[in-house]
Amino acid sequence: MPVYTYRCESCGVQFERHQSFTDAPLKTCPECRKKALKKVITPTKIIFKGSGFYATDHKSASGESSPTKKADKKEAKEKKESISTESKPASSEKSE
Repeated sequence: MPVYTYRCESCGVQFERHQSFTDAPLKTCPECRKKALKKVITPTKIIFKGSGFYATDHKSASGESSPTKKADKKEAKEKKESISTESKPASSEKSE
């Protein structure tokens, strides 16, 4: 059964109540007996069970990334270095 939080808009008292999904929401405050109760919407807790939810689930046993990813990174680094060596700055010649 879910736990609902209620707050009285008249006296400000706040409390929790176990209720079924089919139960009607409470309307009368147990403290001041006025019909000023409202449900308080609160964030719920989420519990992930099973595999696939943690960062360690897809890593290799040694903790390093896969060899194909290392090769891709190495190729990208070499490509970046070759581009930077090919592009030379313009010479600063003065035409008089």
